[in-house]
Amino acid sequence: MPVLALASALFVVGFEQIVEWRFGAAGIVGVLLLTVGLKAKSPAVSSAGAVLLAVLLAGPAL
Repeated sequence: MPVLALASALFVVGFEQIVEWRFGAAGIVGVLLLTVGLKAKSPAVSSAGAVLLAVLLAGPAL
C-alpha cells in the first residue's frame, strides 16, 4: 500500500511540474482549480479549471 501511495504522489508531482514547465503559472492555477473542484465536488470550480486548461492547450491552435 505505501508503494502505491508513493507512486501516485510521484505521478501527481511530476504532472504538475510538466504543466508548470509547459504552461507556466496559469497552468498550475488550472490544475489547482480542477483538483480542488473535484475533491470538493464543486462543478463550478472544476469546470473553471478545465476551461482554463483547455484554453491553454488550444492557445497555439488559435
